[in-house]
Amino acid sequence: MTRLLVGPFNRVEGDLEVTLDVTDGRVASAHVNAPMYRGFEQILRGREPHDALVYVPRICGICSVSQSVAAARALADLSGITMPANGQHVTNVILATENLADHLTHFYLFFMPDFVRPVYASRPWHAEAVRRFTPQTGEQVRAAIAARQRWFTLLGTLAGKWPHTQSIDPGGSTRAIDAAERVRLLARVREFRRFLETHTYAAPLEQVAALDSEAALDAWHHSAPLADPLHGDLRFFLTVARDAALATLGAGPGRFLSYGAYPQPQGGTALGAGVWHAGALSPLDPAAIREDATYAWLSDAGGPQHPRSGVTRPEPDKPGAYTWNKAPRLAGAVVETGAIARQLASGHPLITDLVGRYGGTVYTRVVARLLELARVVLMMEDWLRAVRPGEPFCTPGRLPDEGSGAGLGEAARGSLGHWVSVRDGRIANYQIVAPTTWNFSPRDAGGRPGALESALEGAPVREGETTPVAVQHIVRSFDPCMVCTVH
Repeated sequence: MTRLLVGPFNRVEGDLEVTLDVTDGRVASAHVNAPMYRGFEQILRGREPHDALVYVPRICGICSVSQSVAAARALADLSGITMPANGQHVTNVILATENLADHLTHFYLFFMPDFVRPVYASRPWHAEAVRRFTPQTGEQVRAAIAARQRWFTLLGTLAGKWPHTQSIDPGGSTRAIDAAERVRLLARVREFRRFLETHTYAAPLEQVAALDSEAALDAWHHSAPLADPLHGDLRFFLTVARDAALATLGAGPGRFLSYGAYPQPQGGTALGAGVWHAGALSPLDPAAIREDATYAWLSDAGGPQHPRSGVTRPEPDKPGAYTWNKAPRLAGAVVETGAIARQLASGHPLITDLVGRYGGTVYTRVVARLLELARVVLMMEDWLRAVRPGEPFCTPGRLPDEGSGAGLGEAARGSLGHWVSVRDGRIANYQIVAPTTWNFSPRDAGGRPGALESALEGAPVREGETTPVAVQHIVRSFDPCMVCTVH
């Protein structure tokens, strides 16, 4: 057996190390280390509850809106405030702007540049990968960066700035928009749509969103060959994925969690909630969540705890620990979260078919993310059209001096939860479970590896590789955000 320490990884958000035990050219076991501690739970304790809206966006520079929305929902739950329809639509647009920018960034800047590596030089698509996805100079990389910059100007109107926007409130959005601004916002969304329809898909978004099976995806893929200008970046990924057998790489635990994304005024969420396993969707029971700190450099006194009563207390010299990340479990089970979970919970036939065939793998995770990018842009157009200028955007309300609340929602990378307890008008406890906390969790008290740890088992390692390329594909397919993990 050979032991490899891989990391720190580039092209991930934050610090990440992975220890691999390799036997006969395959990963036998993996231990994932989030090597940074930040302590937002301690920072928030003793402060006024509204202060959370200032502090939690600073957890992350790319997921800040997601943290703001989760905190606002926790405070709304604490106080019983309900957003008006305008506030719900605008909050969804603000969150979707960040989430879709993250999907775009992941595909063009984090994931696809791995296929430019010399290890793939003999493949028939390699020269095209170099032309499109070479970091900083690739034709499509440069186009995506420009599109992302223009996309974020949406938040100038809606939220004043990004990251660390301050317009999100428990009662809705503190920034009302008028009819002229709504027209300009719709124009910006349609500009982003044109980028996607020209570069990413080389097809209308509606056509991509309507793909309903692997057979339909294959037929669409082969309708424009590699040399055809209409062979957009999704088709190019499918070409690479087939050749590199990405559908066989990085199978996760097979159980998928979604809290539900983008709540609607009439009830429910635009993207579904629940736990998908073995072809069936079951209701989510948030009371079944527990965080296990057995292998974290954190106190595990009292055993696994629900986040509402959880403790985050550093123990840096704790024997046997190997990460700052806790191990969240749902009814004792390891789960995976992300765009793939949202699409399964929504019953999208393409992702249901692909996961039924291959499971949660590198291939299915990336397809789900690109499908969601197309679907949510269409939803954003509907939300903006539904805004009624002149009607309320925010419901004022007073936070109680005692109580607790939970804010559950979906960031780009998956299920995000904030739990707050207030005593005597001050925060008594604040706990956060981020998407990468779920996906990159360590082992629990029963020795069960987290989602990424299990997905890495069986990954091929070529002789002489110190940073195995297959391992990098698997890690990046989850799109980790380590600073949110260790908050």
